[in-house]
Amino acid sequence: MTEINNVGAQTALNPQVIKAALTSELLTLTQAQPGLVKPGETAQAEVLTLRQNGNEFLLVLRLAQANGAQVQVQASSSQPIPQGSQVTVSQPESNRLALLVQQATASNVATLTRLDTTKVPVGTLLQGKVLTNQALPAAAGQAAGFRSLVSLLNTAQAGATLTIDSPRPLAIGSLLSAQVQGDQSLRFVPLSGRQEQLDITQQLQAQQGRQASLPSLLGGLQQIAGSSQANGELRAAAANLLNSLPDARQLSTPKTLVEALNNSGVFLEAKLLGGLAAGVAPDLKAQLVRLVALVSANAPGSPAVSATTLAQALPAMARSALGLLDRVSPRQPPGAFPLPSRLLQALEDESDLQQLLRLASAAISRLQSHALSSLQQSGTLENGNLQTTWQTEIPVRHGQDFIPLQVKLQREETAQQQADRQAEAKDPLLALWRIELAFDLAPLGPLQVQAQLNQGRLSGQLWAEREPTARLIDAQLGNLRERLLARGLEVGDLECHPGIPPQGPRTRVEQRWVDENA
Repeated sequence: MTEINNVGAQTALNPQVIKAALTSELLTLTQAQPGLVKPGETAQAEVLTLRQNGNEFLLVLRLAQANGAQVQVQASSSQPIPQGSQVTVSQPESNRLALLVQQATASNVATLTRLDTTKVPVGTLLQGKVLTNQALPAAAGQAAGFRSLVSLLNTAQAGATLTIDSPRPLAIGSLLSAQVQGDQSLRFVPLSGRQEQLDITQQLQAQQGRQASLPSLLGGLQQIAGSSQANGELRAAAANLLNSLPDARQLSTPKTLVEALNNSGVFLEAKLLGGLAAGVAPDLKAQLVRLVALVSANAPGSPAVSATTLAQALPAMARSALGLLDRVSPRQPPGAFPLPSRLLQALEDESDLQQLLRLASAAISRLQSHALSSLQQSGTLENGNLQTTWQTEIPVRHGQDFIPLQVKLQREETAQQQADRQAEAKDPLLALWRIELAFDLAPLGPLQVQAQLNQGRLSGQLWAEREPTARLIDAQLGNLRERLLARGLEVGDLECHPGIPPQGPRTRVEQRWVDENA
């Protein structure tokens, strides 16, 4: 994979120039085949493969003879002919074919000389593979130019071949990302952002392998906070952490909900980089980091272990801020929402500091998995819109227990909406907003919620793993609709299903689980 820096606008080649270049082009057969096409006759051929070798282009043609037989021949040309092209040939010599006229008969194999902006709107991110690259004759006093055939790999025009001119040579076989500027202009996008996404995915796999659910740790902290035998400083830290967690009633107010999201750990690195030390104290992840440091200072023989564990649990930004520069060697593969439950052995004795250390480190890794998933799902979509994702987990008090509430918020904006929002000229609610919730509430069982707010219109779907719960919720959707309408919202579809949402690989574009235009 070759990285192409910004090389300016690329222009598509004029169709008349292509036809003129190919008319009467001579193809040299790899092996002479007398009588392949009879003198005075022509034959139709299809280009099966195209490969560049230096300044030559190697072709495999499937040629239909007059008797109905089809034969495959290998030839070389000084001009590239896109794979799938239909051509008319004659045979002036035993080792040559004359290409009379290119006849591209199907749009999906034609060489595109301009882009259909109804299929690939301005701002769309195209991805393609470079098939050929040629230096163009340079006039005196003009900069050199290069012409390439690029096979498109995505969008509605995937499979088509694009002819582009560029001020720099494009490496054959390289993968390109380019943003559509107009029907005859592209701007290449550096692949460094793609590499960052790969790094995030690798780090995410490593974190998910070390993470564990929060209730095991919180149950252990309850033991320590209520034990007179535990270390006084550790007991105070446990009590402070538990007291900072909201209960379900508190989350019903907007102010408390905002505070809970802000202190959930998803913004810790941003606070550290922004120098907001005052906002770090109540942060859940920051409290877990301090807990790990405190436990490791009191656990005999654990400093080396705790440093390694903490270095693995925190991202590069937090490790740098805390002076822990150890590295981990990640492996690759995808994140998911919600994160699956993963319980470690509970804390049996408040004096077992080694187990408490493992539980706290696993909890940090779980929060970090959410943070990395947020980064993984943020960026420019294929349609040119900007998607921003915030994913986190909030432990909510429910009696004597703690229920992990997993939350994912997404905002999708067009380039114009983003510019208007930054200029404070538009309401941020004009963007497309999505929210996902996942929690397990007794006696209802596991629940997942997916909702979408688009131009002030709210739609939603709920899934309950227990069928009686699904029936109960379905019976209450009318009341929910009335309450939402009373709040001034326009309400679309509201549905409840038994089971879980459809699972499987999803790209960022494929995550529109509620489509108002369907």
